[in-house]
Amino acid sequence: MNFEAIRLDREGAIAVITVDRPEKRNALNTVVRREILTALDNLRNDSDARVVVFTGAGDRAFIAGADIDEFADRTVDEQRKAMSGRRVFDQIANFPKPTIAMINGYALGGGCELALACDIRIAADSAKLGQPEINLAIIPGGGGTQRLTRLCGSGQAMRLILSGEIIDAAEAMRIGLVDLTFSAEDLRGRTLEFAGRIAEKSPIALEMAKAAIQSAQEMPLSDGMRRETELFLTCFASDHKTEGISAFLEKRQPRFGTQ
Repeated sequence: MNFEAIRLDREGAIAVITVDRPEKRNALNTVVRREILTALDNLRNDSDARVVVFTGAGDRAFIAGADIDEFADRTVDEQRKAMSGRRVFDQIANFPKPTIAMINGYALGGGCELALACDIRIAADSAKLGQPEINLAIIPGGGGTQRLTRLCGSGQAMRLILSGEIIDAAEAMRIGLVDLTFSAEDLRGRTLEFAGRIAEKSPIALEMAKAAIQSAQEMPLSDGMRRETELFLTCFASDHKTEGISAFLEKRQPRFGTQ
């Protein structure tokens, strides 16, 4: 499939979606958002794709934010329409397969929000992250106020969103915004190695585990425990459970199909 503003590449069972607008520091525009949605639709039922990694072209920016040129002349009604329908960050957050943000540079505004929508965030030690929308007299509108608060706590969310402060990868790691950091030179190799270890697991178990963890953010504990039991039993009823236990007892690597 041909895209204008992104690339979709395969590294074995890993699909890599690269926002490819280096001249704009990979800023998100309507075309990028539409093409990411198309790529996710294609990957959803692709049994050969087990993990999806997001990154940006070049070494300066992951995604440096939304394309401000699109905001300049929009009315409130036009912006409301642009924010309705299928929203790309929500589609990433709710994607059934594991998603990883490989943050290779600036992840600001909408770029930080895309990273927040991913399951795991891995950054180059030279990366910079933040929600600087307040400097434009607006606020994050792609889930930043909600996901950043849930991930890092209300104090850190207030700090970053109200000040517009941009922080480095070490600080992002300290507050829980980033999960792993590597040198810029090692980022791609180490991220794909990590993604590959995930891709070896049962696709059914991965989907159920992701759903269970998301329940912990969205439900009271008692409801989340019931949800976990249901998802555990879904795994237990699958052929993958039989294969996983057999492989363990036989001291061999499991061989998981798609079902």
